[in-house]
Amino acid sequence: MLRGLTGAGLGKLESNEQFIELAAKYGFAAVDIDALALVESHSVDGARELLGKHGLVIGSIGLPVEWRGSEETFRAGLSKLTQAAAAAEALGCTSCCTYILPSTDLNAAHFMALATRRLRTCAQILGAYGIRLGLEFVGPHHLRTRWKHPFIWTLEETLDWIDAIGESNVGLLFDAYHWYTNGLTVADIEKLRPEQIVHVHINDAPDVPVEDVLDNGRVYPGEGVIDLAGFLQGLARIGYKGAVSQEILTATPPADSPESLVQRSKAGFDKVYAAAGL
Repeated sequence: MLRGLTGAGLGKLESNEQFIELAAKYGFAAVDIDALALVESHSVDGARELLGKHGLVIGSIGLPVEWRGSEETFRAGLSKLTQAAAAAEALGCTSCCTYILPSTDLNAAHFMALATRRLRTCAQILGAYGIRLGLEFVGPHHLRTRWKHPFIWTLEETLDWIDAIGESNVGLLFDAYHWYTNGLTVADIEKLRPEQIVHVHINDAPDVPVEDVLDNGRVYPGEGVIDLAGFLQGLARIGYKGAVSQEILTATPPADSPESLVQRSKAGFDKVYAAAGL
């Protein structure tokens, strides 16, 4: 499994170049980054050279389409999705991810019908470029009632929805935080097949009752109470070999420098990987 970073939790990064350089300096192998922006600023060859020079791959790109709002907004975003998919393919990235909020102000059944069709369309576009779409279930309890109607927040529900979308390139973005806030265990990971997981996020939770854990209250790996050693061991046992990318969401931006935060991240990865025997 590749150690990876997102920009979340790294403070005020000055540029993609700084992000890439720091990730490589502290031993990371993957970055979750906007492939299209990288290609637009460096060209395909320049972006490949930048990543290759630092021994990095792109773990995943984000889905650049707003599929939760109006039909007009969704349709308007599809051209950018095509461009993003082409850029990702050119840079060797095979994953694109989005999250599912666990409640909605829309009628849940109608929203499910719309979202299923829209995500199927996104998956079909991505599939033409050899890219998989990862769906992230979101577990924190406070978001389950944040909007009027409950939607999806469990692993089982998400797997059922993936089946309903019906495209072979759709799977899970599997996040340690949401695994924890759903009360899942290592045994739940071991029931999965590696091909069901598109991408993985890792982070940790503070020592508060799980019902009080906030989505933007995350801490760095190894600094909280999640059994990240078990999480990683479960992924290793089923044969997952992709990126495991740190994603730290906080209520206020970190005040420390990006370099000190990447160094802190490395220490966290070293701790939890060692505990997992990896």
